[in-house]
Amino acid sequence: MARLIEKSPCAGLLPLETGGLTLDEQLPGAITSIMPYAGQEGAASELLKSVHGMAFPAPNRSTGREGARAVWTGRGQAFVIGAPADPALARHAALTDQSDAWAVLRLSGEGAEAVLARLTPLDLNPAVFKRGHAARSALGHMNAVITRTGASAFDLMVFRSMAQSAVHELHEAMISVAARSAVARG
Repeated sequence: MARLIEKSPCAGLLPLETGGLTLDEQLPGAITSIMPYAGQEGAASELLKSVHGMAFPAPNRSTGREGARAVWTGRGQAFVIGAPADPALARHAALTDQSDAWAVLRLSGEGAEAVLARLTPLDLNPAVFKRGHAARSALGHMNAVITRTGASAFDLMVFRSMAQSAVHELHEAMISVAARSAVARG
């Protein structure tokens, strides 16, 4: 009988550090998709707030805090990340466990926006894409959920099957940004 060994999506790939930038894997535990039923958006948000301390996020936003966050992932859909969704939410919304489907990476450090500018069409200028903002967009050739978690930090969610490609693309962009900064310093 085969013996299976549990591994994280980026096992053996991360962490990476280049030019003051860090790319590491986040292990959020539970990731649950929550999609309120028609007419139940308010009730789902209120219950989410009472049991988890965070409201259902507005489009392109996240709510909550480090360790337990709700992130907008599309029209009428959010992910509850870091805490198992309370089963009572099923009265107002469809819940789907997504925990093993996603890789969560954190890119941080001075120049993180420049790295991501090479891979996504989003305007990540801190005056536009502020802390708590989230968007579903392209990251290279992959679909991703991008959330600003700090002044120079982003959480990047990609499908688990794309983890190795995401790490490779991000590392190449980190190397390019570091080289460009070194040339600029002269």
